[in-house]
Amino acid sequence: MQLIYLSPVPWNSFAQRPHKFVEWFHSRTGGSVLWVDPYPTRFPNWGDLRRLRPSASHDLHNNRPAWLTVLKPSAVPIEPLPGSGWVNGRLWQRQWLQMTDFANQSRTWLVIGKPSVLARNLLKRLRDCPSLYDAMDEFPAFYEGFSRSALARREQEIAHCVDIITVSSTELKSRWARVHQDVRLVHNGLDLSVMPSMQQGPAASSKKVFGYVGTIASWFDWDWVCALARARPNDEIRLIGPVFNRPPNKLPENITLLPTCDHATALKAMTRFHAGLIPFRKNTLTASVDPIKYYEYRALNLPVISTDFGEMSLRAGERGVFITQIEADVPAMAEAALQFKGGTGVDRAFAQENTWEARFDAAKLLP
Repeated sequence: MQLIYLSPVPWNSFAQRPHKFVEWFHSRTGGSVLWVDPYPTRFPNWGDLRRLRPSASHDLHNNRPAWLTVLKPSAVPIEPLPGSGWVNGRLWQRQWLQMTDFANQSRTWLVIGKPSVLARNLLKRLRDCPSLYDAMDEFPAFYEGFSRSALARREQEIAHCVDIITVSSTELKSRWARVHQDVRLVHNGLDLSVMPSMQQGPAASSKKVFGYVGTIASWFDWDWVCALARARPNDEIRLIGPVFNRPPNKLPENITLLPTCDHATALKAMTRFHAGLIPFRKNTLTASVDPIKYYEYRALNLPVISTDFGEMSLRAGERGVFITQIEADVPAMAEAALQFKGGTGVDRAFAQENTWEARFDAAKLLP
């Protein structure tokens, strides 16, 4: 068996759920993979100019294994408009031929990682292939206006064409179970191979480090973070990652902003934390989120302090998890988290239970 995977992210990006999925597929079947990079599925906006600026590359999949081929479809960014498939279809002629020739070589599994006109049309062309849609996010929530409604329609069309829908959160399962009879919950996971073999632990000091590693974008709750900083004036709030959403006001002096780093460095940085933070706003987008950093924090035996959103809402009361309902809860939850005794080193049992391989195997996805 072989796989055609229409990805929501480029192959040359940091390792995410899509990369782990195709690696799992190849490890279980030995089959070849045709990876299709994403193309613009909305109108451009001014924020795109910032993302085009050169930046340091971390954890990029620049090396392609022999079993994987990458296609990069070109497209005019007009997909929300009727007829965009006809216009862009003329640019996809070579990719259509490559995908069809690939599918004719052997039994092929078609997996959609992002709704698009290309994905919808490919499902129709290869209607005899077993198929799956991985609804790993509330994709329309990333868009606005006409682009959002157009993507939502594409997503519905794809959902009605595929054999299986996998989802990454309970909220997404509830939503898609209303329109499809085979919806399987496949939470996010972690890569055990990159977890630190030894943990040095945070420095012995009265100053505690509350840390966050990840993208700081529209879903990041600056007010919550500032409330924590004010509640712990003698401690450090350490934020590591790219900033796409600047703080609205001047930050307290005990908040430290550090730049993006590679995954191994990020995990090493986590071992210097006394508690891991997940400060996300509660909205339509985050209602469907199962944050990967939760699994990494807990695998490193860190207590997790989180806002009340998405899958984290369902983890209230779990060992090592401290959920704040409102900002006024922050001081008490921070103190409770520091009292948590999680042990030292990597929690191997937790990590092994939550690997990507364990997730995909348990869902019994292979046709």
